[in-house]
Amino acid sequence: MFEEIEPVFYSTTIKPSFERVHVILAIFIFGDNKEGIGRYRLQKELSIGSGTARSLIKKLKEAVNFITILSDEKGHILKKKGFEYLEKIKEKIRLISVGDSKILKDILVRPEENHSYFCLVKNAVSKISNGIEQRDAAIKIGGVGATCLLFNGKDLIFPSLNLDFDEKNQMKVEDNIFEYIRNLIDIKTAYLEENDVIIIGLGENPELARLAALNAALTIL
Repeated sequence: MFEEIEPVFYSTTIKPSFERVHVILAIFIFGDNKEGIGRYRLQKELSIGSGTARSLIKKLKEAVNFITILSDEKGHILKKKGFEYLEKIKEKIRLISVGDSKILKDILVRPEENHSYFCLVKNAVSKISNGIEQRDAAIKIGGVGATCLLFNGKDLIFPSLNLDFDEKNQMKVEDNIFEYIRNLIDIKTAYLEENDVIIIGLGENPELARLAALNAALTIL
């Protein structure tokens, strides 16, 4: 799935300072901004420096031919090839959406201090053990952490090393949290199905929370 974007990281001199998560998120952002998005806004959205944003845009344009410039004022847009890759990613990561930390507070770390975003990852329960790898990925990219939830067809449950959907003692989230998440997914027409994974990323600001959620999600693709 990531082979198509590997040319973005090729360099005969200095290794790019952006990560895979920045590339994937940039493609999502371009996809959401069909009217165009400029370098300075992309820089803010990805929490990267000006030079890094300039390099990333150049690579997406020249190395993989995913974007093209619309105008100096409107910035860049995704080309057909970019949209085709975005659709491929969305087959697995169906949704990236802001979360309400006040509603999710019972399952988050320091929710009063942090923002939250969540990803819906399709059919990925088998890739989760205890959620530690996802938490570490969130922290690595500048987030505070990540919480993983697994859908067993009936409830959202927390991951366990001894995962068995038939066990009655699985720790599940409260009904109000489950309903909030499911309703938000339904509104986005993404739909929650058995063996799907919800990853909630936390960050000091919304941009870092989104990066945390997505970087954690990329560990199970």
